Formats: sequence, C-alpha cells, structure tokens
Amino acid sequence: MNQYVKLYNEIRPLLMGHTDELLDAKRDEAISTFEAKGFPTKKVERYRYTDVAEAFAPDYGMSLAPLAIEGVPYTYTMKSAPAQATACYNTVADSADSLTALNTALVSDVVVIYVPRNTRAEMPIRIENTMCGEQDTMSVRRVLIVMEEQSEATVFLVDHAKGEDDHKFLNLQVVEVVCREGAHLDMYEIEETDERCRRFSNLYIHAEASASVRHNNVTLSNGTTRNGIDIYLKGSGAEAVLNGAVIADRQQHVDNNTLIDHQVAGCTSNELYKYVLDDDAVCAFAGRILVREGAQQTSSQETNNNMVASENARMYTQPMLEIYADDVKCAHGSTVGVMDQSALFYMQQRGIPLETARMLLKNAFISQVIDEMKWTAFRDRMHILVDKRLSKEERCGTCKICK
Repeated sequence: MNQYVKLYNEIRPLLMGHTDELLDAKRDEAISTFEAKGFPTKKVERYRYTDVAEAFAPDYGMSLAPLAIEGVPYTYTMKSAPAQATACYNTVADSADSLTALNTALVSDVVVIYVPRNTRAEMPIRIENTMCGEQDTMSVRRVLIVMEEQSEATVFLVDHAKGEDDHKFLNLQVVEVVCREGAHLDMYEIEETDERCRRFSNLYIHAEASASVRHNNVTLSNGTTRNGIDIYLKGSGAEAVLNGAVIADRQQHVDNNTLIDHQVAGCTSNELYKYVLDDDAVCAFAGRILVREGAQQTSSQETNNNMVASENARMYTQPMLEIYADDVKCAHGSTVGVMDQSALFYMQQRGIPLETARMLLKNAFISQVIDEMKWTAFRDRMHILVDKRLSKEERCGTCKICK
C-alpha cells in the first residue's frame, strides 16, 4: 500500500493543475481514503475470493500518456466534454471502496461518452486499452458514460496486453454510467490479455425510469481478474440484463462480483453468468439481488452455471437474494458440474477425437451467453473467438487469445 501512496506523492505535481480541476478536486480526499483503508483483504465480503494486495505487489510504473480517442463519436476528454456530462463525475462510483479511491487519486484523464437527448448512436462506440511496455506497467483508466433522455448507444470497452517479455501489467479501471429516463445502453466489456495481466475493474450504473441497460462481460484470456458490477435501478420501469462468459485454464483467476439494487417498484433484472474451467484455474462468482422495501412488482432472475473440466480447477459460487418487499417474482440458482461423460463417449463412438469432443461440449455450454448478445456482427465474431480459444491448438497463452 505504501508504494502507491508514495507514487501519488511523486506524480501529484504532474497531475495537479495540468488535468481538469474536477479531477484535481477529488484527489487528496481519495488518497486519504485509500491510505486509511488500504487494499481490501479477504475479510471484506466482496473481495473474499481475490488476494488484492498480492496482485498489486510489484512496483508498477505508470503511464500518463494522453487518451487516444480522436475520431471516436460522442467521446471526449474531461476538459472537452459537455458540462452536463462532467457534472456526473464521481457521483455514481462508491468513493468508499479503496480501489475506486486509488483510481480517483491517480487518474490523469477521463474518457467521457456523452449521448444527447433523443439521439441514437448509429455505430458502436469502441474504447480500447492496450497495455504494453518495457517495464511492469500500470494503466489507470476512468470512463464516464452519460446517456441523456431517450438516447441509445452501444459501447465496447476492450482490454488487450501485448509483449514478448516477462513484464507484468496492471489495469485499474473505474466506469461510471448514468442512464437518464428512457435511455438504452448496450455495453460490452471484453478482456483478452494473458497470464501477466492483473485487471481490477469497478463498474457503477444508475438507471432512471424506463431506462434499459444490457451489460455483456466476457473474459476470454487473462491472468488475474476481479470485476465488480453495481447496478442501481432508481426509476420505475428500469431494466437491467447482465450476461457473463468466462473461459479459464492454466492458473488463471476470474472473480465476478455483481450487485443489482432494486430501489423502486416495477423494475426488472435478468442475470446469466457461465464459466468453463480447466487445468488449475480458480474462479468465483458472487451475485447479490437486493429488493428494497417498497420495491413491489419487482421481477428478477439470477443464474450462474459452471463447467469444471479438470480435477484441479476450483469454482466458488455465491448467488444471493435479499428481499424486503412481498409482491415480487424473484429466483436465483447455481450449478457446478463436470463434463457429461456419456456425451463424450457418444461422440467418440462416432469418430470424434476426445479433445475435439471436449471442445465441442465447452463451446455448446458457453454459447448460450454469446447468443444473448444483441449486436449481430459482434455476436458472430465472438463465436469465432470462442472457437479459437477453446481449441487445443490455440491455447498457447502468450498473447491475445493466440498469435
């Protein structure tokens, strides 16, 4: 922890006065919060499955390079963004979370996506984060998405890591989303890094009346990943759909922790996460559905299904329902199972090699999540990437999916 407080003190003169004043106004308070709390330990319920301090242990260098967002529609830096958008900065994120606080202290600029009222973004908005360098490197990324009334957009946030050496990469990301009344956001987060990458991401979404949010979260390859996703349904008729797919093998670690907070009556949520684990992978899913007092006519479904394809892989699952209203339709469930041996035998009897049969079963299992994605071209592309990721000859583990 002390090394990051020291890093902040070293780069503070480079940040203060050279970045937007809204960012500077939050820094000192945020680093004080981080210094007081330190890294969350496994005693903190929402971080119980990931050793945060171990992942942050190397002395990472930090890049202060300008944001590469030129030509991306509806996208701004903090200084160039409309005031209606920048006013939302740090109002959605949980400032008491120590990793969020560290991001707030160190961030040099913010990717602001602003879609005006009654506007439909015809093409997807894609923001890509590529980590590379000749030393252990930390990327501190902050994204603010503001969807005004009756607006509509598709947003992609993609993480890559590239390099030929043993240098490690750390991505510390916070994403804040405000969906005004009647807005529609289709959001995709895709990670295809490698075993050298550590990714910690916290996503916070506020959805007002009749707003619709679809979040698709796919981890194709990685090292250590911890995703926190908090969605607050704050207006009647708001809807949230969460789809998650994880493919993990070797010694990869993926921890997805979600919260859907039904704060008012008449909201809907549907959550589906699927994992395929092999080799020595260790993964976790914890999903909490909170239905507050007065949030009547809530409809919520949470499902987590997991395929464990080796004896050494481990899956921890914790679906949760917390209900304080009596007129609701809520359900949750979780399964952890091994490969269907009879199906493997059946395919082998018809001339399909064992490894191919295993790959086909994994693919069929994970495809349900991919098929839920709305953007047709991307859905087709994801099926191709999943095929490559699962086939034995593609599992080199040295680059984004494989070279």
